[in-house]
Amino acid sequence: MLDSTCCAPNCLEKPYAPAGTRSICKDHFLNFLTWRRRRGARMFHTYAGMTMEERDTIAAEWMKTIRMDEAPAPAPKL
Repeated sequence: MLDSTCCAPNCLEKPYAPAGTRSICKDHFLNFLTWRRRRGARMFHTYAGMTMEERDTIAAEWMKTIRMDEAPAPAPKL
C-alpha cells in the first residue's frame, strides 16, 4: 500500500484502505464495501480469506463499475 493517491480513475485523494494490493480513498472504500455487500453475504465474508491476487481481481471488477462522473471531488483545503 505505497500508493500516494487513490487507485480509482480520476481520483486524487489520499489512500485510506487497501483494495487488493493497491489502495483507495475513504469515499471509494465505502463504495467498495457497499458493492461487495450487494453481491451477497457469502462474497462479503469470503473476501477476508482471499489471497491478494484474488482480491486484486475483485477490486478490478469493482473498478469497472465506477463511472467517471462519480469520482469524488478533492476535499477543499482549509
